Amino acid sequence: MELNLNNKNILITGGSKGIGFACARLFLAEGAKVALVSRSQTHLDLAQQQLGDVYTRAADLSNADAAAAVVADVEARFGAIDVLVNSAGAAQRHVPEELSPPLWRAAMDAKYFTYINVIDPLIKLMAARGRGVIVNVIGTGGKVPSPVHLPGGAANAALMLATTGLANAYAGKGVRVVGVNPGFTKTERIAEGLKAEAKRSGINEDEALQRMTASLPLGRPADPEEIASIVVFAASERGRFLTGANITSDGAATPSVV
Repeated sequence: MELNLNNKNILITGGSKGIGFACARLFLAEGAKVALVSRSQTHLDLAQQQLGDVYTRAADLSNADAAAAVVADVEARFGAIDVLVNSAGAAQRHVPEELSPPLWRAAMDAKYFTYINVIDPLIKLMAARGRGVIVNVIGTGGKVPSPVHLPGGAANAALMLATTGLANAYAGKGVRVVGVNPGFTKTERIAEGLKAEAKRSGINEDEALQRMTASLPLGRPADPEEIASIVVFAASERGRFLTGANITSDGAATPSVV
């Protein structure tokens, strides 16, 4: 299937690892040009070694000024951004008894504002040009509460609403906004979730992994490439009528018609 992504400029936040990295690889395979943002220049350098010709920029996107500077720099040096994929930031997981207002706030900074701080300046540029796509990789934690992921789940839920609301607000200006909500996916972030769940349940991490895997209808977590395939389709011309949707991509782990 021709996705018409050749020579499109793609900005991926959190692109040095996990789902973001898998997205970068697939966009490059489709002939797109890719820019990656991450907090760690070391991780960006390693990603660049594996991916080849990509533009990289290290920044803390929880800082609004730094995020705006990234957008300005990438557009000036790399070209007008056609597609933004947000995959940066993850809230730390805690058992409920450990939570405090600062931890709830930290979760919003880590997940919600790392997305919003990039979306806000860029969606306005896209609207002025009359074209653009934003795909937010969010997570099913925003739909189904987990006892060890409450602040992060709240941030995810807020991103889902922002995704749908911005899609509606900017549809008439040629900008699409889509959410993709993975469930249990084989990335480095799995370890933190398993550690918190093991602590809450009084078991070891291997047992927590076995229980989580056994609960999945497909009997396994997703590979990052499987989520990336959905993201790339949503960003492509083949997904041109797809906007305002939050697509659950968890292998039927949370069956729901809502």
